[in-house]
Amino acid sequence: MAAIYSGIHLKLKSPQTPWEDKLKLARFAWISTQCLLPNKEQVLLDWCTHALTGWYNQKVEFSQNVLEGLWCYLDDLLHSRKLHSLLKQGKTISLRLNMAQLLLERLQDCARVGSKSPVCTSTILSVCQGLLSSPALTSVFTTKYELMVDLLAKLCSLACCELQQPPLTEPPLAESVTCQDEVMTECLSESPPDPPELDANNSPPKPKENLRSANLFDVLLQALSCYLSVQRQQANPNRVFTMVTNQLIQTLVLLRHLLTSGEFALSHTHLGLRQQLCRDIRIKIDSILQLALFPSEHLTSYKEELLPLKEDSRKRGPGGAKGPLKPVSAVLSKLSAQGYCQPALHYTVKSNTLSLLFKFFLESYGKGRGDSEEAHRMLCFYFLTRLVPVLDKSPPASLCSPESWSLALLAVESLLSQALSADIYNIAADRIRHGEVQLNFYRALGQMLFNQAQPSIPAWYRCLKVLLSLNHLILEPDLDQLLSSAWVDSECMEARVQRARQHMVCSLLQTYMKLRQLPRLFSELLSVICQPALDHLRPPLLSEGVSALLRTCLLDTPPSQSLEICSSVLESIRRYILPDLLKEGRGAERMEIDGGGDNDGMNKEEQEREDASLKLFSLSQLLHVVLFSLKTLDNASPVPIVRQSQGLMEEMQQVVKELLHLLAVKTPQGKTPRKSKKNLDHKEPEKVSLWEQKTQEATLLLRYTWVEVDTLFYIHCSKYTPLDSAQAAAEDRVPVLTHIESLLSGEISPARLQPSCSPMSCLLLKLLTLQQTKKVLLDTTLLSEPSTAALLNRAARFILAKLEFEVSLDGEQVWDGQIWSVDASSCRVTHWYLVTSNLPLIAPYLSGEDVGGVADALVSFLLSRQTDGAKDPLPGCLTVSLISSQLLQSPVLAELPSLFSATVRSLTQRIIGVLKAAHVANVCPTLLKFQEQGTGAHSLEKETIVEHILAPSQTGEVAVSLTDTQKNELVNLLQILTHLNPDGMNSEDLSSVFLLLLFMFTSTSGQIDQIASGAHESGDDAVFLVKLLRILTCLLEGRNFQSVLKLIHGGALLQAAVSSLLWRSNSGRFQATCSPDWLHLIKAVQDFIRCSVQLIITRNSSVRLNLDQFASFLTSKEVASRQTVEPDSADVSGKASILSIHLLLASLTSFSQAMTSNLGRIKPIDQTLTQMLTRTTASLGPAVESVLKPQTVSQSVIQPTSILGQAFVVEVVTVMLHCELSLLSVEGEDKQNNAKLSHMNLYQGFCQQILREISSAHRPMDFLVSSLHFLSSFYKAVKKMGGEREEQGEEEEKRGGEEVDELYMQILQNVHRLLTASWLSSDDVCELEPAVQELLRHLVEKSTTHQFNLLLLMIREGLDSGQLRAGNYKEVLSAVIIIKLLSCCQLPEPCSKALWLIAPQIISAMVFLVRSSSQDVSLTLPFTIPTVTSMTLLLRQGEGLITNPHHVILVLGALQSVPLDHLTPLIYQSAFLAVHEALFAVIQCHPQVMLNAAPSFLNVFHRLLASIMQEGRQRGDSDTAPDEDVYLQCSRLLERMYSHIAATAESFTILSAFMVAQYVTELQKVTLRPDVKLHLTEGIYRILDLCMEQDIKFLTAGLQMGVREVFNELYSSYTHYHKAQRQGEDKYTV
Repeated sequence: MAAIYSGIHLKLKSPQTPWEDKLKLARFAWISTQCLLPNKEQVLLDWCTHALTGWYNQKVEFSQNVLEGLWCYLDDLLHSRKLHSLLKQGKTISLRLNMAQLLLERLQDCARVGSKSPVCTSTILSVCQGLLSSPALTSVFTTKYELMVDLLAKLCSLACCELQQPPLTEPPLAESVTCQDEVMTECLSESPPDPPELDANNSPPKPKENLRSANLFDVLLQALSCYLSVQRQQANPNRVFTMVTNQLIQTLVLLRHLLTSGEFALSHTHLGLRQQLCRDIRIKIDSILQLALFPSEHLTSYKEELLPLKEDSRKRGPGGAKGPLKPVSAVLSKLSAQGYCQPALHYTVKSNTLSLLFKFFLESYGKGRGDSEEAHRMLCFYFLTRLVPVLDKSPPASLCSPESWSLALLAVESLLSQALSADIYNIAADRIRHGEVQLNFYRALGQMLFNQAQPSIPAWYRCLKVLLSLNHLILEPDLDQLLSSAWVDSECMEARVQRARQHMVCSLLQTYMKLRQLPRLFSELLSVICQPALDHLRPPLLSEGVSALLRTCLLDTPPSQSLEICSSVLESIRRYILPDLLKEGRGAERMEIDGGGDNDGMNKEEQEREDASLKLFSLSQLLHVVLFSLKTLDNASPVPIVRQSQGLMEEMQQVVKELLHLLAVKTPQGKTPRKSKKNLDHKEPEKVSLWEQKTQEATLLLRYTWVEVDTLFYIHCSKYTPLDSAQAAAEDRVPVLTHIESLLSGEISPARLQPSCSPMSCLLLKLLTLQQTKKVLLDTTLLSEPSTAALLNRAARFILAKLEFEVSLDGEQVWDGQIWSVDASSCRVTHWYLVTSNLPLIAPYLSGEDVGGVADALVSFLLSRQTDGAKDPLPGCLTVSLISSQLLQSPVLAELPSLFSATVRSLTQRIIGVLKAAHVANVCPTLLKFQEQGTGAHSLEKETIVEHILAPSQTGEVAVSLTDTQKNELVNLLQILTHLNPDGMNSEDLSSVFLLLLFMFTSTSGQIDQIASGAHESGDDAVFLVKLLRILTCLLEGRNFQSVLKLIHGGALLQAAVSSLLWRSNSGRFQATCSPDWLHLIKAVQDFIRCSVQLIITRNSSVRLNLDQFASFLTSKEVASRQTVEPDSADVSGKASILSIHLLLASLTSFSQAMTSNLGRIKPIDQTLTQMLTRTTASLGPAVESVLKPQTVSQSVIQPTSILGQAFVVEVVTVMLHCELSLLSVEGEDKQNNAKLSHMNLYQGFCQQILREISSAHRPMDFLVSSLHFLSSFYKAVKKMGGEREEQGEEEEKRGGEEVDELYMQILQNVHRLLTASWLSSDDVCELEPAVQELLRHLVEKSTTHQFNLLLLMIREGLDSGQLRAGNYKEVLSAVIIIKLLSCCQLPEPCSKALWLIAPQIISAMVFLVRSSSQDVSLTLPFTIPTVTSMTLLLRQGEGLITNPHHVILVLGALQSVPLDHLTPLIYQSAFLAVHEALFAVIQCHPQVMLNAAPSFLNVFHRLLASIMQEGRQRGDSDTAPDEDVYLQCSRLLERMYSHIAATAESFTILSAFMVAQYVTELQKVTLRPDVKLHLTEGIYRILDLCMEQDIKFLTAGLQMGVREVFNELYSSYTHYHKAQRQGEDKYTV
């Protein structure tokens, strides 16, 4: 057969053979093993490439189908597995060199716009991909560097064209389109034995051109990687520079921009570009550009071009640089050239590339050593000076547009930020050795920014901020322009611009604060403010962020400078503002005397007056912030500061007086006109001008500031003389009362301004009144005067201004907390905040009607918050509903009896209003009358009320039928009532509310038709009743509840509640039998019964009477008859019967539990409780047995247990068992008898059933928990019965011991199987742990040595690392959990010795498990963290018992392997907390180990520190995510650990400098969030306390440059804040 195919080579060369047959033969020859050709692969490749070059050189001719077939054939050859396997084996196979030129020409045809290539582009790209995939085949390009450059240029151009083309309307093809059978590749790779039947004549039609595929970019990435390796191999860097500059740089930077810019994101999606692929391409482009343009060999060339020539070397010598003559000019000329991209993109690409080039330059040439470091920095600077002019050297016309300005400013910002980060500007070196060349350049750049200011672009502010960070002297000559353009007169209010402006202003304040030059800054600021305004209204001077930072800066400013700033503000007011206001006022008067003037003059004067008033308003804001941030005077203040403060306050008082006088002077609008024509307007209300309003606001703000500061100085400093007192002594009268009188009578503001007072003026008047009220309250002499009380009442009413909060506005108002931002849109919030925050001061002086108004408003606002679903505002902002909610939940409300009582009455009145509006069948009129009047009733009336309340519970009669809307209203009112502290209610309010709620509980219900139809949401009354029961339970705990028990007996109360629920359940008002609402109701009933019984027993009054009444009710025949389901009853009544059983069993259970918990506490009551428990237990037994039996309802068999829930039934039996054990314990103290458990058979059956079911399959959690509780009680009972058998003989004792041992093992085995169950999640296991621990405690508290050894044997078998390697981590986890719980149990002495004897072995095993599990990150949360927690508990409990320090050090070694990187926030928090607690256990419980284990301890601690610094770094907008609180909590823990380390100084004194070095090294790598940094800084301060002077010198000398700067800043803040405070505290420390 081989001979048959041996002539194929001749046929391929023969011109007589048709090309279609040649193509078939070539395909067959490749895939057939029977075709024998010498060097077949090379022959076929050469034939195919020769045919293709011949066609394109027009030496041969064939059809288009054959041409496409040849390209596809070549593509299939290059991608075949056979070829690649041969190449790997070392066989030499190559392509013709002319094939490279052929491919380049085809790629150029593909990239040409409008060209129609005869071959599908995706096939050409696939051929390129095949070539580039093998080094042997790639040699066709790599042997000649120019070919590789040309290939890369063609591919980049093709990619740029693709990215800039708009996406087609039809959906693109997902995969690249091939032009031939795609099956061919598979055939070639698999090499089937029989040749396929291929027909070249029937080739598919040519498909559409579709370049939009990721195939192009995959090929591009391959080409970039291949070119990069070739470029690195080039020996001539000049050649590389020239080739890249001439052919590649333009297309590379354009492609990089297209891949990076979000503008072309749609193209990325359309082309299927993956993010990772784009990132890889960008990285390769960056590497090519950096290596080609900035190699180390070209450093001399860059120096010769960039650095200025020295005087003595003007001419280039013969030994000049061998690199390019002017590399910078070459690169920048290529970037500035036109034509390589669309005109609209040219400036964008150029500006982005400049920043990229500077980054590469800094990385390549920015680092030097020794003396050359400064030279390298200067070189980088001169490169920067060449880049910046490119942005604006010859600005095009489009640069005037905001878009171009934004691009230019972004580029400048990036360049300056890189210069700042690289630290190329050394201020001292620039001044001494370089003639301030850098300063002059940056200053010229700053002047350009001011001359062409763009305050509507955020980058403009950021450029100024970076210049300020470089050197404040750059902008200082233009400081007035900076303050004017970037702060005072900046009008753009867009959020991004405001944020950038705020950051710039904050940076400015911080800079001048550090320079201790804030007075100079404020001097310039005041001059800018006092200049004529550029527009009618300036933007607000102080935003919230600027105000907050200014306060912080002023705290660190010397008091003398702060006082100097205040004096400058007052001087500006007196020199520039007051003369303008007074001059214009006198001019207006003269014009009126002269008979008037032209309107233009009046308008101009009005505008000038408004301008002056607005400046006054800005200056008053500034003065308010500065004075309120000033450190107050005290007795330790120096005398010069006190005198300076005294003079300042006197000057301020004089300014306020002049302003008040100005407002009091009658202006032309207030004069009586002479002409009769104007008399017609006299009766109309006067319109207050803007300047009057602003002047009044500024005056009141200054007066309020002055009063507050004057009072504060007087209180804290005895050297300071209050100006009010000095003035009062001169005038011989009481100043405070006079001031209050003037405020209340309106003398402080002119009469014409009062009706139209702005919201801010009203607020300031109230603040002034409040301040004067505080002064009165501090003066006991004034309080004793008879007129003071009336005046305080008037002041309180004035502050309250009742009408203001009764006005309802649409929408929720928001206030940012600043006084000068108060306006009509926030006045309601500010008034409510003022009233609520000062209630303790004004409430005693308000009338009952006013207090009731406040209470009504509070309830109304809370109801609106609930009904409208108001959301909390932004941080730092306030709303009426938020203030009301915080007041309701604060303890202040309960400390205001009058307001608290009024709030309770308001709620009860609203509840009664809803009840009266409902359908009333039979309501107690006495109750309504009693509640409406709100006054006390006679005892006879109260008894009548109680009778009317209890009557419906006995008869089942419903007095009030509620609709769903009325229920929702009542639920909202009850929700408010829930937050009220019952201890704050007086007896009258408590009894009124309790009786009203009890009436609602017993006498209200949903409407019958709605219940039957299921129309309302809840389906029954359960939700409403749950709310009522919870509030009733809460009221039971009130300290004044004794008054209610005088009206109604505890037993009657319990009977009424349970009876009412029984009647409801029997009447079918509860539909669902297993709904969550019903289960919540059962729990609420149980809580109510427990609380009531506890109250009855604690009160110790008529205990037998009350308990007997309720016990008789529960065990009565009538009630007991409801405990079984009658056969063949209707379905509804059957369900009702099941509900009644559920309710009765829950009531009996909770009643028994409450009595059991009080047994043995009070001897006289024990007999009563024993009798009651005997009755309830006797009643519970038959009830449980009836529930366990199947019942027939409506001819169907039901299982009551499945309806009531297995967990509930187990809980009931557990309570029964516990009650019997308690009875036996009490009876056993009195007499020794052979009493037995009356239901032992029931308990044994339950135990066996639970042991069978607890771990057999998936079970509900409540069933598992209740089952574990039952097993605990049952084992205790069996143990107790076994103890009594000891007295009956050895045989009984032996039999009892065997039963106990068998039960012990069964319980242990089932618990182990339960904890290893696959259906239990980690959260489920955590939920089960308390119950398992209680069970273990009962098992081991009296266990024998044999039993305990069995438990230890099970633990040892469980700690098998083989199970962990096999993937059965739950088997090991079960033993780990049992160890953790066992270590917390109280053990008998022999068992305790046995446990701590093998504890070292257990610790060693768990250390190995932690190290093994840490290798799998998925086991971190389910296994590693619980194991670390178990080791921690062993260390804690083993204090003094684990004597070998080696085992503690082993634990520290295991902690180093716990994963802390790349975890979700919740898992990270768990891991961090586990490691932290282990460290805390070591340092607290094993201090003797720390002397040897301190290095290991610090290594683990450093891991925590490094991880929190990485996770707690600033992340931009994601900082506001809720999970960020995780890292804040972890930083608090680290601060606490620092304090514990500092407390054990003897172990860490030597290593304190090492800890500080580690801290600053990690801190230098990241920018921490401020809140995280605050806690870490406070922690490291404690370690700095341990450092000696030589440690500080060592750190200063030994740390690297960047780290040293971080340390110097840290140590400076430590010295300024922490050390000074600590030394101050040491003075008072014994």
